[in-house]
Amino acid sequence: MLGKPLIALAIVAFIAIPAAALGGEADVIAVDVTKVADGTYRFDVTVRHADEGWDHCADRWDVVLPDGSVAGARTLYHPHVSEQPFKRSLSGVQISEIVSSVVVRAHDSEHGLGGVELPVAVPH
Repeated sequence: MLGKPLIALAIVAFIAIPAAALGGEADVIAVDVTKVADGTYRFDVTVRHADEGWDHCADRWDVVLPDGSVAGARTLYHPHVSEQPFKRSLSGVQISEIVSSVVVRAHDSEHGLGGVELPVAVPH
């Protein structure tokens, strides 16, 4: 008799688990931007995603200009199952002097875009 309440409790607990615990969308949680001597920018971006392996993992992050175009994209070539959150860098990003801020967003192989995006000031 005790089995049915435990099964019901397990079902309720499974439904209540947040999406992130089940490998939800990729979230950008920190961004550092540095202007380099040649006038381009280096982005150091920290991403959190509950990578489950090759079939469901964070696979890219983008630097997005105010007009929606992508100024730079960093491909993530493998899952980060045991490295969470993780930081990766992208150099050589060209941003016009008139652009004061960008948005950094992450992408995962199952959900695409949709996680937390961070707006970032561009140091000129």
